[in-house]
Amino acid sequence: MPTIPLFANWTWKRSLPEPFDKTSGTISTTHYSTYCIVSTKKATLHPAFLSALLAYMDMDTTLTPASTSECAIGTQDEKIVAEYKSRTGETHVVVFNKKNGKFNVGRFDDPTSTSKVYTVKESGNTGTALFFALIPEAMTDREFEENYKLLGKCKNDGFTDMDEAEKAAFILCDNIYRRISSAGSVGSAGIHLTFPSTGNLQNLTTLNLQKGAYSPKSVLYGTFRILTAASSAAPLSVIDKKDFVNHFALSERTFTPKEKLMIPRIEDWYIIPPEIEAVCRHALLTTSGVQPMRNFMMRGPAGTGKTEGAKAIAAGLGLPYLYYTCSANTEIYDFLGQMLPDTDGKTPAAKEYPSLMDIQMDPASAYCKLTGEYDETVTEDMVYEKLLEVMDRDAKALAAENSSGQHFRYVETPLITAIRKGYLIEIQEPTVIANPGVLVGLNALLDRCASITLTTGEVVRRHPDTVVVITTNNNYAGCRDMNQSVISRMNLIIDMEEPDVDTLTERTMKVTGCTDRTAVSEMAAAVQEINEHCRETMINDGSCGVRELISWVQSYMVTGSILDAARFTVLSSVSSDPDNRADIYSTCLEQKFAA
Repeated sequence: MPTIPLFANWTWKRSLPEPFDKTSGTISTTHYSTYCIVSTKKATLHPAFLSALLAYMDMDTTLTPASTSECAIGTQDEKIVAEYKSRTGETHVVVFNKKNGKFNVGRFDDPTSTSKVYTVKESGNTGTALFFALIPEAMTDREFEENYKLLGKCKNDGFTDMDEAEKAAFILCDNIYRRISSAGSVGSAGIHLTFPSTGNLQNLTTLNLQKGAYSPKSVLYGTFRILTAASSAAPLSVIDKKDFVNHFALSERTFTPKEKLMIPRIEDWYIIPPEIEAVCRHALLTTSGVQPMRNFMMRGPAGTGKTEGAKAIAAGLGLPYLYYTCSANTEIYDFLGQMLPDTDGKTPAAKEYPSLMDIQMDPASAYCKLTGEYDETVTEDMVYEKLLEVMDRDAKALAAENSSGQHFRYVETPLITAIRKGYLIEIQEPTVIANPGVLVGLNALLDRCASITLTTGEVVRRHPDTVVVITTNNNYAGCRDMNQSVISRMNLIIDMEEPDVDTLTERTMKVTGCTDRTAVSEMAAAVQEINEHCRETMINDGSCGVRELISWVQSYMVTGSILDAARFTVLSSVSSDPDNRADIYSTCLEQKFAA
């Protein structure tokens, strides 16, 4: 079982908060929780959890009646919402869904600032805010509650009895550790977390913050400053397409009739999210600066509107739109294009060069493939330089043959076309590429002084209007971590959340033309329920999102039966396992839509 990032090795080695930083040891073989069922009984003090616990006690008015804490905690249906004031001065806002164990987190400099990504790792965030949000759930256990009160009493007494305080602290740390790390084996006491191994947590979106989607329905302690009541949230304004399309043009340009046809048209059903307008605004308002913002990333589950968002950005900027879809076998040459000879109208395969994976795994063999000379002393950099040299030499040789009667043609990719002509290029799903170093080869095009040498020897410089939008799923099968050097070149990273039921309903009705709002709303709610069920039961071999909902509604318009329409749309898409489909049908659909 993989270690949850909250309990990674580095988290245990951090400094303990006062007064536990003066304890004689961080491990106890005398005091531990009832959930410590391993043969070697011991408990360990956890710095981040203890910091969260002491901050919670400072906010708890039953322990500190005159509390001046800047933290807050409350509930919203099946969610716990919290604001934790970190030592750095940031406010960490946490939304914990008890039903699926998922966190949504954001870091804020002040209540008016934009949410920043929260990552649990040694060079990032400690996870203290997450523990802080989990305390109400932890308190449902009697042992935890009793020792919380005991530690609270010791705190109010000024920690005069450190033996008693340490005993309670050891039991509390062990209690939360066992109930999270062994959630499946401690029965109803388990706290199940859905936690990405990367430590990158889903960010709070501006749209849902404005809508008050995260605001607490009841406040346990403290005063919320960011997750204010929904009624006080700024009203959402619908962005008029007339005031958006071509409203953010980066320069005065005249496009050919063909290029004008490549500028996307925003469909009537599409509602422009504020995040998309924000991207266009950033691109326009930084144009006159030394380093204009031209590289953007949108990530999120399938069906959250990433590709439609990329097209909308192109429409807002008034730029032709192109896209490139990555695969597991994508190599750097697939992005740059190749020289291909024409023989009697047929196009033979291009010369085979060693891949980046070949170079990384066996530089000597890759060098031999290029030169015919096997040299074990060569490095990856030396082989890569030789690769560029050989590709340039071959291109010149092909050009010489072309002058003697043999015809060759250079096949340009959408990426090079967009870079050359100043279009918007969407790079779809780069995280599925088997070799994560492939995208690193494009860093020269993502930098300010952007240029790259093609196989023809031509140096292509990036047009100042070129916009690169990377769209990718997160935490899906086959997806890998994005290389940090690529992430660092993104000017804005937008996390797209799954739309709520009302948005799903409105979008689906406009796409399908279905006028039965009640039925579509119930089907949209069912899609969200299916997704929740899949997360809880670890069904992850399919998909159930906006596309599946649209197909379901269209089939319903044909068959007249919601259940019959579900069989070959949402059910067939959600899993290839018949047992899983039967479980979802009986749990999420049968009773809800029974005639």
